[in-house]
Amino acid sequence: MIGDISASSTAAPSAYAVEGHGLVKTFGAFRAVDGVDIAVPAGSIYGVLGPNGAGKTTLLRTLLGIIDPDEGERRLLGETQPLRMAREVGYLPEERGLYPSMKAFEAIAFMGALRGLPLRTGRERAKAMLDNHGMGAAIDKPIRQLSKGMAQTVQLFGTIVHEPRLIVLDEPFSGLDAINQEKLEALIREQARRGVTILFSTHVIAHAERLCERIAIVAGGRIRFEGTPGDARDQLRSQVRLRTRTSDGAWRRALPADTMAEEGAWHFALPDEGIEPLLRALIDGQAGIESLSIERPGLHDAFVAIAGAAIAQQMRRDDAPEEDA
Repeated sequence: MIGDISASSTAAPSAYAVEGHGLVKTFGAFRAVDGVDIAVPAGSIYGVLGPNGAGKTTLLRTLLGIIDPDEGERRLLGETQPLRMAREVGYLPEERGLYPSMKAFEAIAFMGALRGLPLRTGRERAKAMLDNHGMGAAIDKPIRQLSKGMAQTVQLFGTIVHEPRLIVLDEPFSGLDAINQEKLEALIREQARRGVTILFSTHVIAHAERLCERIAIVAGGRIRFEGTPGDARDQLRSQVRLRTRTSDGAWRRALPADTMAEEGAWHFALPDEGIEPLLRALIDGQAGIESLSIERPGLHDAFVAIAGAAIAQQMRRDDAPEEDA
């Protein structure tokens, strides 16, 4: 921690950096957060995944204390009033914004000063951060002369220059090219190695699959799944792809009922009893196995299945005719 920033609270240490219980937030008739329970382990990288409009941003802002819930309780770094812990948090909102005439290192120092970091210390750290990450040539450049990726990196550095205990990033990969996305992933891992808790939202599943220890899938303002990426993948059955030299025979009866033929191959979900009984039937029936692969579903497949089912259910509920009183 930074020596010249005093603790903002005497809250007792907790196993969770962020907690929410029964959170509800409505805007008119719209329920943006609908009874959410969430607990982010301290020191973890935690992803909130969901399609656009799922309620991710509202949930993050509610947890941070930027907006208050209509119902429920939240705790941030052990404090029941989240804004008291503002100096311990680095927050990068989805809407980016920097003063275009401000020099890169000054912009970083200014953002740190908003969290109580002395400007002199912020300037020193800003120059070191830019130089260590290959952006030394941009130190004295005004923001308007930077590329979009470089400007976003400057804003990210401003989010972490005061060395927060918790970093919250709302759609941090949005608008970045592949190279800058990779750099951001490396920076997130670097902060996690320091013991910082990282909470970020995204609808780009690949980043969550590579980075996150735990995830929450949000759709329609509710958490539809919470657990590890592996747990999410396990919600779906593995898929089998089989190619045979013969196209018919007694062995066909051993194929599961959900088998589909596509591009000269058979596709079906892995049977509950495993692949061995089917293999015996294929060999005994002389099907002539050319190739057989078992593919475990990816996090993207699980996300689509979980969020898609929730959205479809919500749409059916919204479209249902109202019953007469």
